[in-house]
Amino acid sequence: MSLKESIAAYDRSDMLSKLTGFAEQIRDALRRAQETELPPPKADVRHVVVAGMGGSAIGGDIVRCYTYNLLPVPLQVVRYYDLPAYVGPHTLVFASSYSGETEETLSAYNQAVEKGAQVVAVTSGGTLGRDAASRGFPVISVPPGYPPRTALGYLTFPMLVTLQRLDLLPDISNDVEEALGLVEGLIERYRPNATDNEAIRLAEQLLGKLPLIYASVVPMEAVAMRWKGQFSENSKMLAWANTFPELNHNEIVGWGQNRDLQSRIQVINLRDKFDHKRVQLRMNITSEILASQGQRVLDVESTGTSLLARMFSLIVLGDFVSYYLAILNKVDPTPIENIDLLKRRMKESAA
Repeated sequence: MSLKESIAAYDRSDMLSKLTGFAEQIRDALRRAQETELPPPKADVRHVVVAGMGGSAIGGDIVRCYTYNLLPVPLQVVRYYDLPAYVGPHTLVFASSYSGETEETLSAYNQAVEKGAQVVAVTSGGTLGRDAASRGFPVISVPPGYPPRTALGYLTFPMLVTLQRLDLLPDISNDVEEALGLVEGLIERYRPNATDNEAIRLAEQLLGKLPLIYASVVPMEAVAMRWKGQFSENSKMLAWANTFPELNHNEIVGWGQNRDLQSRIQVINLRDKFDHKRVQLRMNITSEILASQGQRVLDVESTGTSLLARMFSLIVLGDFVSYYLAILNKVDPTPIENIDLLKRRMKESAA
């Protein structure tokens, strides 16, 4: 069966159109964020919290990693029902729930209201959208109908725009424009009919393997997390992610036993030309150690000039790799049956 025939057979929900439409999604997200009315801050912002889960939280991690050396206040992503004790009037809370019905995020949102935090909702509607609007909070409305993981543009760029509009970030418009242009070009390179398609090639190398994604904690931790999540949800397979330099202080010792298991693992280094020089050396030495045990590490390099562009160069590649791996695994990349089952069981238990 040809790739075209396999896509027709297994991509029954047309995930491919979501991937190829990503650049336009970013443009729409930027427009929506700029058009959302923001009231003047009621107090100076001393910390930022992104409350979200899954595909609605990874945007917060991307913002956190990208703004590591830009944001003058701490930013924390909370994937939980409860907010930290420090949240109060000086906290900007992004309540990010694509559906507007994520129970953990709604719990955190309600606490943000109780604590008098400055709230911005990012959602397609639901309970979150209705309640935030009724309270006069800014609501950045995004279109419904996307699996949350395919709405990454809508769940990332509005937060960046808002932080800039609140003067918490410098002008990042050049970074955004470069990232957008790079995304457009990479989409063309990774389409099914593109020649010398790196995404397809990587997917073929990962077939039958357990991907283990390594990256520098600054700035590519969120990108490694995105790859892991996309392999799980799109490709329907387990994956793992970890970061340098921390993994050199524990996980590296785990290599050596269970050789049969290790033979099914494929390590991927997500490399960036501006990784800390000592991290680059750690990656090289770690790869040599793993090679001595029969593990051939795959190196994947970011492209672009600005950090935002370099991050999204790897994000787009990972999204397409996970898509083609789903097709090779003969599964529809869109359904998430285990999550749907868990949600139904949770809802039944609350009835």
